[in-house]
Amino acid sequence: MAYTNTNNKRRPSRDRRPHVEVEVEEGQRFPLTIKRLGINGEGIGYYKHKTVFVPGALPDEVVVAEVTKIHPRYLEAQVHKIRTKSPHRVEPRDSYAGNVGGFELEHLDYPSQLQFKRDVVVQSLEKYQPRGYLDYELRPTIGMEDPYAYRNKAAFQIRKVDGIVRAGLYKEGTHDVVDLETCSVQYPMTMTVMRAVVKMLQDLDIPIYDEEAGSGIIKTVVVRAAIATQQAQITFVTNSQKLPKKRELIERIQAELPDVVSIMQNVNPGKTSLIWGDDTKLLAGSPYIEEYLNKLKFNLSARAFLQLNPFQTETLYDEALKGLNLTTDDNVIDAYSGVGTIGLSIARSAKEVRGMDTIAEAVDDANENAKQNGVQNAHYVAGKAEEVIPQWITSGWHPDALIVDPPRTGLDDELIETILQTKPEKFVYISCNPSTMAQDLVKLTEAYAVDYIQSVDMMPQTARCEAVVRLHRR
Repeated sequence: MAYTNTNNKRRPSRDRRPHVEVEVEEGQRFPLTIKRLGINGEGIGYYKHKTVFVPGALPDEVVVAEVTKIHPRYLEAQVHKIRTKSPHRVEPRDSYAGNVGGFELEHLDYPSQLQFKRDVVVQSLEKYQPRGYLDYELRPTIGMEDPYAYRNKAAFQIRKVDGIVRAGLYKEGTHDVVDLETCSVQYPMTMTVMRAVVKMLQDLDIPIYDEEAGSGIIKTVVVRAAIATQQAQITFVTNSQKLPKKRELIERIQAELPDVVSIMQNVNPGKTSLIWGDDTKLLAGSPYIEEYLNKLKFNLSARAFLQLNPFQTETLYDEALKGLNLTTDDNVIDAYSGVGTIGLSIARSAKEVRGMDTIAEAVDDANENAKQNGVQNAHYVAGKAEEVIPQWITSGWHPDALIVDPPRTGLDDELIETILQTKPEKFVYISCNPSTMAQDLVKLTEAYAVDYIQSVDMMPQTARCEAVVRLHRR
């Protein structure tokens, strides 16, 4: 396809098109040939040399584009009509795929999705141009045999519309909730539990959050499933400490949903873009569910981080372990450790693993997970990596290897400086955002060289791309 570069060598950077003044109005329509996909999965074409972003359009398609927004440097448009259809276009399984996020590529066949995700890495490297980027080995994306029904967690907004309780995701660019009665990318258990809970909220007439008025109770319902044990956890995110008809709700869940072993409440008052508040408490059952990865058992509390795709998580961690190429004499740092899923998975191959996380509950979970799995050479502390690592070195402990799995914002600048000062010989960077990864590599390649980048498709049908970067000290 038009966006694919099959060679390991990087192509030259894409043309940097100059700012072009174009007379155009919202609602105006014009034919447009789609040249490639952008990093968010939108089609990109050029109208009188001005860039046009068109969600839902695919490379090599000719569409009639309708302008929706005008910006100084680019236009946004929607597909009014497809004149020439891509041979890689498929019918989405979800009818709302074009209305809510998380389904940006469901209209693109899966082999082409995998090619696109490798190209997202290419685009990011071309933009930031870290040292030696033209010579990086970019391996083909590792995909799934069946790229559906993989998401182990559903966090759905709850609203009442015309007296009916709705549960789903926000329509793109709005706070209007699109009711998701089905969802092809969710693990079936999460949707079964979610729809049952919505019915209970309706039947019991529990107050639902009204965003405009700032009133009501239930804001969000989070359902997480442990695939190995078939256990489920429900967390009600509420606008206050109160939960009317709590006893009746718990009784119905326990009677009708036997797989739900953990019922939690998280309090997140007021208008906020964040799903979670600081206060989480147990309502019934266990405070966690149990999941198995790489033959290790992990306790997952309500806010514990775990990859959303358990079917690909072991693949991701295996690639990370291969990249580290550890020996039993190596001391390893597991930064952004979460509940210890990565560090405990590689501990058997190392002398010692030390990790840290800024969320104290996650650190407690990590140490408990080490204990329950009999892993005696892995230890976790609460704190920032850039502060904890120098303390370890001052005490005489030196790392031979480092693995980082940062959030989408990438590595903290202070941590990058700490890495450049510490310079562990072996280094693997797990990225969930190729753009911030490439930006971080600009600084990291002052002391490290990139051996290869292995992309892994953790979120099929979306534009999200995970990548394992293997680096070695120069």
